[in-house]
Amino acid sequence: MALQPHHDGSATYVPEQEPALGQRVPVFVRVPEGADVTQVHVRTTGDGEPHFAEATVDHTKDGDVWWRADVQVRNPVSNYRFMLTGTTGYRWLNAAGLAGHDVPDNGDFKLVSHAPPPAWTRDAVIYQIFPDRFARSAAADNRTPPDWAIGCDWDTPVIGRGPETPHQFYGGDLDGIAERLDHLDRLGVNTVYLTPIFPARSNHRYDAASFDTVDPLLGGDAALARLADAVHARGWRLLGDITSNHTGDAHEWFTRALADPHAPERELYYFDETGDYESWNGVRSLPKLNWGSAELRRRFATAEDSLLRRWLRPPYGLDGWRVDVANMTGRRGADAYTHEVARLLREVVAGTRPDGLLLAEHGHDHTGDLDRDGWHGTMNYVGFTDPIWSWLRHGDQPVPNFLGTPGGVRRRDAEAILTTMDTYRSLISWRSYTQSWQLLGSHDSARIRTVVGDAARQEVAAGLLATMPGTPVVFAGDELGLTGENGEGSRTPMPWHRPESWDQGTFAAYRSLLALRRAEPALRHGGLRWAHVDADTLVFLREAPTGSVLVLARRAAGTPVRLAGLPAGENVYGGAPALRPDADGAVTLPGDGPTFQIWRM
Repeated sequence: MALQPHHDGSATYVPEQEPALGQRVPVFVRVPEGADVTQVHVRTTGDGEPHFAEATVDHTKDGDVWWRADVQVRNPVSNYRFMLTGTTGYRWLNAAGLAGHDVPDNGDFKLVSHAPPPAWTRDAVIYQIFPDRFARSAAADNRTPPDWAIGCDWDTPVIGRGPETPHQFYGGDLDGIAERLDHLDRLGVNTVYLTPIFPARSNHRYDAASFDTVDPLLGGDAALARLADAVHARGWRLLGDITSNHTGDAHEWFTRALADPHAPERELYYFDETGDYESWNGVRSLPKLNWGSAELRRRFATAEDSLLRRWLRPPYGLDGWRVDVANMTGRRGADAYTHEVARLLREVVAGTRPDGLLLAEHGHDHTGDLDRDGWHGTMNYVGFTDPIWSWLRHGDQPVPNFLGTPGGVRRRDAEAILTTMDTYRSLISWRSYTQSWQLLGSHDSARIRTVVGDAARQEVAAGLLATMPGTPVVFAGDELGLTGENGEGSRTPMPWHRPESWDQGTFAAYRSLLALRRAEPALRHGGLRWAHVDADTLVFLREAPTGSVLVLARRAAGTPVRLAGLPAGENVYGGAPALRPDADGAVTLPGDGPTFQIWRM
């Protein structure tokens, strides 16, 4: 796979990363010398009409010709692509790659003039905590399990399937989390994301019974304030989890609506003339919210004392929200309020604290819900998690897909998973792609160790998590090699009292990879240029004005990879030899595997 003409939305190619409406922005396309390109045009579609402008050669450097053109940010989202003309005709270069045939506009590069996401997220490394299973403080011993709960010892096995699953109660609390922040510091994360912390009738708490207080089983409001102080004292961020699509059936809004058809809360939900109500996926304990209700919008978001605002303010000071089931929020039959709701929630978050994050959960195709003035990004299950799983999957036992696809996770070669990743990436802006969360698993999925089967392949997965664009998210316990075959079974208590059970090699790998991400600006802010792909191998460059790195990921041993057009490089992870161009100007990457290697070029 020879290096091809390239452009992406990173600062190397688009120096203006926060364009304003009406601004003219320079964009660059990089063409290897010797490529069949004699002329370059940029095609834009301002106000829906195509326009062409001829690009000019800006400079030549290190064997590449850099062409420049200016693009006007005519609309809040402005599309552009390049037409590369040579002796054999023309090709298009858009976000989906090079094409020798005409392609639709939805794969074009995009400049977005909506207000940018908070700056701190570009350097965030997120650690996801399921509070009931992370750590217990001494105060937890004095709390009586509620009537819905099945009290469990910390070593009680998690029941991964069945009616008891949401009722197992281990008693983790917020003070327990605060006591374990040194572990997060050693790992190298800087942002803590908590799954829901409001009172509920389950261990997962996505069935909120109130939004007005923190669950007393977690230590109450004061414990959240203490945790927020401890997190912020380290210069870190703390994110909450809000359910905008539904409440629990024990929520006071719903109990009032159910008891009295004339109650003002009735309009907050979907009731029919028989008194029946809509719920999330038919789960009766999760009644669905009706975002056509002005009163819901007021209570949830716009009121001065709304739940969205309250927890962003002192003394709690959450730094933003992950929005549960954002893909379904505001969608029900003919009702299509999703984009209105996303815009409203973002407006309220930004008005309450300008640096607040609003991140959407979306388990399948998220591309139509981003690049607006709503969600800053999404949980990128389809464009990162599933492809990595299918490439690194090991063994013959079925592995459940996050969305329950029949047959589970299918094993695929690197060419197929790269096509998947590129397809989803090409349909959103570079901004939305890099602001989205890349994860190897979560409380809703199998654990990465179970999917890949061993420490060596998990290291490859963790390497991709740490080096590809986007915000890396580590689910608590993955760094210890914990296992779980589905979301419920993955909600495993952290084995603090059994350090002999930790996979110290896996922890060391995560720690080193995250340290390297912090140390290399190109891994946080650089572009993405693919250099080689075969069934068992992925090779790519992360390039920034400050420098670049080369990454090799192999799931199995194979033929060494020889690449032309690259400079020398020093290995900074994985222990492979330095790269030195041979007499023909090519470097050779090792063929052992599974392996993950990084060179600073």
